[in-house]
Amino acid sequence: MRWLITGAGGMLGRDLRTALTEIGHTDVVAATRADLDVTDPAAIREAVAGADLVLNAAAWTDVDGAETNEEAATAINGHAVRLLAEACGKRLIHISTDYVFDGNATSPYPEDTPHAPLNAYGRGKAAGEQAVLATGGYVVRTAWLYGAHGPNFVRTMLRLATERDTIDVVDDQQGPPTWSYALAHQLVELGLAADAGRAEPGAYHGTAAGVTTWYGLARAVFAEAGHDPGRVRPTTSDRFPRPAKRPPYSVLGHARWSSTVVTPLPPWRAMLTDAMPSLRTP
Repeated sequence: MRWLITGAGGMLGRDLRTALTEIGHTDVVAATRADLDVTDPAAIREAVAGADLVLNAAAWTDVDGAETNEEAATAINGHAVRLLAEACGKRLIHISTDYVFDGNATSPYPEDTPHAPLNAYGRGKAAGEQAVLATGGYVVRTAWLYGAHGPNFVRTMLRLATERDTIDVVDDQQGPPTWSYALAHQLVELGLAADAGRAEPGAYHGTAAGVTTWYGLARAVFAEAGHDPGRVRPTTSDRFPRPAKRPPYSVLGHARWSSTVVTPLPPWRAMLTDAMPSLRTP
């Protein structure tokens, strides 16, 4: 069975490579940005030709940068995904985001919730999703991702814990902190289930169970690292204005996993404990 990973140099892409290696799958083409231009139709067709499953982790991830470069962001998050979807059909598992929703919910978003993005990044990701779903592929939305590779909130908190006496962290955004390594294993499990006909195409939610705020996550990171969580102070989002509006509620429901043989991800707090030994400060 041959796998193709696009975006293989990123945080999730690197964990996907590890996850496949750990279960003994060695026929893996790991394409980084330098290896594969996902906006090139001919390059896409050539890359996917021999693959049984394609895990698309390639993405424009600069949420604020997308506000002033929406065309460039959508070229990767929307148009390139359409090229992959048209070339792969049901062989494609595409990684998406909670940002396709408006964040105004008060209970976890079901997988079939209509798109209502708040910003340019979300609009591009929604366009990519539509293409994948229209061609019979798989969409896995995630949120609040952190891991051992590349910059992310948890590693930033670990660094700031050694640099500052106190830090202010927003307490008015809710979400499910999700370890990229755990998500990578779930995505591989979904790929195997899909190949065996034991998971129907469509949208799934790949996030940890439970919910916290950025403030709550920061306190948990401090505690795990042996620092005083009291050094983290709550504040509000208006204290940290950003070009792109953030959804205040990013909790995703996981009902569709029950129709598959794929295991849902565990609660975020237990996941963080498991992740901490692998996380390095930037």
